[in-house]
Amino acid sequence: MIPFDFVRAESLEEALEFLSRNGGETKVIAGGTDLTVELRALSEGDEGPRYILDITAIEELRGIAEEGPIISIGALTTHREAAESPLIRKNAPLLSTACSTVGALQHRNVATVGGNIINASPAADSVPALIALDAEAVFRSVKGERTSLLKDIFVKPYKTNIEPDEILTRIRFGKLPEGAKSAFVKLARRNALAISRMNVAVVVMLDGKTITEARIAPGSATPMPDRIAIAEEVLAGKEPSEELFKLAGEKVSEEMIKRSGIRWSTPYKKPVIEALTARALRQALKQG
Repeated sequence: MIPFDFVRAESLEEALEFLSRNGGETKVIAGGTDLTVELRALSEGDEGPRYILDITAIEELRGIAEEGPIISIGALTTHREAAESPLIRKNAPLLSTACSTVGALQHRNVATVGGNIINASPAADSVPALIALDAEAVFRSVKGERTSLLKDIFVKPYKTNIEPDEILTRIRFGKLPEGAKSAFVKLARRNALAISRMNVAVVVMLDGKTITEARIAPGSATPMPDRIAIAEEVLAGKEPSEELFKLAGEKVSEEMIKRSGIRWSTPYKKPVIEALTARALRQALKQG
C-alpha cells in the first residue's frame, strides 16, 4: 500500500472546503469496503491519492427520509439500514431486496449506498434497483448543488462524471404507486458473500390485467447501468404471460449485445440475462 495523508472532516462544509483545494489528489472514504481493496492493490511506483478524506462523521449525509412523495437516502446510509428500512420496504421493496444481497452482514453494516454508486462497479447490486426507481443523485461542492438522473452519472465501468470537488450527498426517488410490482434477482457464483455475475431489477405497473408501464434495469450486462427501453416497450399494453416475459428477456439480451458487442462471455451471458429478466418479471407479478 502506498503512503497517503488521512484527513477527517467533521462537517460537510469542512469536507467541501478541503475538496475545493485538494480534490484532484483526494479519495473520499465512507464505508471503505471498496476503497481499501483498491488501495491495497497499489504498490510502490503506482499513482495513488495524496489524501484520504474520511466523511463518516458527517451526520447530515446519513438517514432515510420521507419528503412527501419522495424517498431521500443519505449517501452514508448503510446497506443494512436501507434493507431494513420500513420506508423502503413499503415504497421501494426491490431496493430493500437488492441492499440485502450485498456481501455479508459485516459488509452491509458498514458499506454505504453512496459508495456503491460512486465505485461504479458494473456488478453493483443497489444501482440497477435505483435506476429502475428512476432515482436521482444530489451532489454538493463549494460552488453549490447539482442534481442528475442516477443513470446519467456513469461514464464507463468504475468511472463517473462526479467532479473532484463534489460529494454525493443524497439519492432521491419517487415512491412506487400503490399496486406497483417490483423485484430484484441476482446470479452469483455462490449464495452468500458473492459479487453479482448478473442481476436484474424490474418495476411493473398494471391497470387491471394490462401492463401500463415497465422498467427493466440489468446489472453487469451493459458497459454502463441503464434501463432497457426496447424491452420495456414490448411489455406495455400487454397482459402478463410466460411468452411475454421470454420476449422481454430476448430484447434485453439483444440490447446487451448491441451495446457490448460479441465477447467471449456472450454465449453464457445471453441466455442467463434472458432467464433472469423473465424470472424477475414473473416474481414481481406474483406479488399480491
